[in-house]
Amino acid sequence: MPWDFVLILLFFAIAVPLLGRRRIRRLLASPETTKQDRLALYASTIVFQWVAVAIILWRARTHNISLAELGVNFSSPILTVGVAVSLTALVLGNQIVALKRLSIDVHEAQGQLQQVAIRIFPQEATERIAFSLLVLTVAICEEFIFRGFFQRVFTTWAGNVAIVGIIGSAALFAISHLYQGRKGVIVTFVVGILFSAIRAWTGNLIPSGTAHFCADLIVGLMAPASIRAAAGQAKASE
Repeated sequence: MPWDFVLILLFFAIAVPLLGRRRIRRLLASPETTKQDRLALYASTIVFQWVAVAIILWRARTHNISLAELGVNFSSPILTVGVAVSLTALVLGNQIVALKRLSIDVHEAQGQLQQVAIRIFPQEATERIAFSLLVLTVAICEEFIFRGFFQRVFTTWAGNVAIVGIIGSAALFAISHLYQGRKGVIVTFVVGILFSAIRAWTGNLIPSGTAHFCADLIVGLMAPASIRAAAGQAKASE
């Protein structure tokens, strides 16, 4: 593995999860976040992700890795569209069920991930617009970074063994979401396996990117209301 790829790998395996945990601890330490806090968080995340993509793309092109090898293509249009629609429907259905359960489960709503959500998800129109741009950025950039670049790197490093690329990229994806706690890491790993397998099957990032965008958007817009509903039930039962 080239030295620059090793440095990128170490950054995402060590620095990203540690910085993410530190930021979340600061958020949880404050009783609430302001509109300015949330907008600043959205903006800084957008900038970081696009800078990371630019650096990775630069180093990949330096090693003569094409965009198609990184999953940036529209190969097998019929298969791609069919899988994108099916995967998005599956993920959205799962998210809606989880949100309904969250709205009536007091203990679930008091978990670390949910407490993080209530602080960072948008609460009014301007924030929702900014959050939508954030979700679009995350869907494009994270799919390119993990399913495009890292999956290709791990697969090539293992002698073109696809399963190594799938597991390796999913593990790194999960580690980078360490701030979500143990349950969040496990869920992220499972989602990473699914998305990486889809990327290996279709040869591009469109299905996983579409599902990623839709899932994050619906959670960001609907989760706060579900969490508050559960909190209201908890107070009523006291």
